Amino acid sequence: MRTKLSYVFVFCLLFFVFHANSQPSTIGYTCNLNQTTYPCQTYVFFRATAPNYLDLASIGDLFNISRLMISEPSNISSPSAPLIPDQFLFVPISCACNSINDTIGSLSAANLTYTFIRGDTFYRVSTLNFQNLTTYQSVEVFNPDAVPTQIDIGQRIVFPIFCKCPNETQIRNGVNYLVSYVYQPSDNLSVIASRFGIQTQAITGANNDSIQPYDTIFIPVSRLPVLPQPQPEPAPVASGETERTGVIIGLSIGLGICGILMVLLLVVLVYREVLSGRRGKERDEENHRLKMNRPGMGVKGIEANLMADVSGCLDKYRVFKIEELREATDDFSDSCLIQGSVYKGSIDGDNYAIKKMKWNACEELKILQKVNHGNLVKLEGFCIDPEDTSCYLVYEFIENGSLSFWLHENDNEKLSWRTRLRIAVDVAHGLQYIHEHTRPRVVHKDIKTSNILLDANMRAKIANFGLAKSGCNAITVHIVGTQGYIAPEYLADGVVSTKMDVFSFGVVLLELVSGKEAIDEEGRLLWASVEGVLDGNEERKERQVKEFMDECLLEQSLSMEGVMNVMAVAITCLNKDPTKRPSMVDIVYALSKSDDLVFDESEDSLSAPPVVAR
Repeated sequence: MRTKLSYVFVFCLLFFVFHANSQPSTIGYTCNLNQTTYPCQTYVFFRATAPNYLDLASIGDLFNISRLMISEPSNISSPSAPLIPDQFLFVPISCACNSINDTIGSLSAANLTYTFIRGDTFYRVSTLNFQNLTTYQSVEVFNPDAVPTQIDIGQRIVFPIFCKCPNETQIRNGVNYLVSYVYQPSDNLSVIASRFGIQTQAITGANNDSIQPYDTIFIPVSRLPVLPQPQPEPAPVASGETERTGVIIGLSIGLGICGILMVLLLVVLVYREVLSGRRGKERDEENHRLKMNRPGMGVKGIEANLMADVSGCLDKYRVFKIEELREATDDFSDSCLIQGSVYKGSIDGDNYAIKKMKWNACEELKILQKVNHGNLVKLEGFCIDPEDTSCYLVYEFIENGSLSFWLHENDNEKLSWRTRLRIAVDVAHGLQYIHEHTRPRVVHKDIKTSNILLDANMRAKIANFGLAKSGCNAITVHIVGTQGYIAPEYLADGVVSTKMDVFSFGVVLLELVSGKEAIDEEGRLLWASVEGVLDGNEERKERQVKEFMDECLLEQSLSMEGVMNVMAVAITCLNKDPTKRPSMVDIVYALSKSDDLVFDESEDSLSAPPVVAR
């Protein structure tokens, strides 16, 4: 009897060991840094879910890509089309082999940056937002510096999405992608194989024999299958159409006349509203000046009035005392001056960029509190000086200064083509965010190389929202901006739209390619000099682009096809007809296709259990 029990015990132990070894680690899948097929582009199989992920824009935000990059592989005709719950999608990711440490080794993952909101935890975001494409244990490993008990709202955390690149044998056998797929409790391998148009054995061969619900498995395919998409419901069949034709025609004519009258009325009302708004703004400014200078109003009274103007921002940003800023900047001495009216200051051991303004910061604060993106400079707080009614905006300090400095002033070190292209994509992502994902849309109105800052990793962030406008397709008579970057329709007619930012971005692209300034000492515009550069046959185009390029780029190993692609995007952005300029969604997609752009956002990583963001 004792012998039989021993056999049973040994059998159970062996089964347990085998079962444990067949399961993927909860921290992810190991990889070999020497495997030449890394990094690679692959895809994850994602399901649209209510309430947050029923449109491509929100899913694109989650995966840090444009919605166009999801719509094409997912067989969706319109990127703006609404989704239905459980609709299938293919989302592209960049898979890399990430070196972690000597104990863990290297893990295969696509590193996505996620900004925490109230109630988030590593576990919640991993299972709900990313649908078990990662685990909270893996998130802890990839974020060794995150303090689990002090995760703040707005803190950016890396979420490693499980992925794999095909090995050389798989590639020889025709496998181009290993699609990351989360195995559901209701799934079976034969149905999955049929959906992807492959054999069941192909799935088992690429994965462990024992597959459990919510495991991430990898589907080997030579090409993505065409996903079925929901069909629109057929319209109800109308009866008595012949009898009603005359009525319909009559109604159409009547409605057409009414429509014309309403348009005329709307034009009159808009004109009156613009005129009234302009007068009202002037009246408000005059009242503000009178209120600030009212006899008998002390410093505290002035401060209370100023605080009332920005009361909506008090719960989101730190309110600094003017004494703190004076101490941080040595009383705003020239030694701390960065440029213009921006000073570098150190408070509690942290560096900040402190922007001194006249009292016109209320609109900028209202816009800044609506935006939160990795390619926008983050506002940390503000300060009001009641003595002279000045306002100070306190931003994160960006270590490497402006793109303008690196392109036009720094003779000791020139930017590589890959760095320039990465900067272009970063700026495009930032503009796409304010154009597509803020309501109402935000127009920056002053995109230029001096307003693009570079952090310690030479990643770009858009700064200075002082001229930004919330809402677009408006008309103004007060033309502001920087010569060389201003769109023709804005300069001529005061038309404010997102397409004016697109035009300015086109000028920035030309500066990145040429190393030249937007306007030279003789007043010649850079964007006007590229007319006809891409005319003629391919040989002539390449010769003309090389003549336009920064000389230091000609000495680098780069793809001329990639440079030509950027020039084509720039010239499209500079179309004098704003309706023919691309959207930032299209621009991000076009720039991201360049062969010179290698996504490598891997970070070394170890941490603790899930906690709720404050």
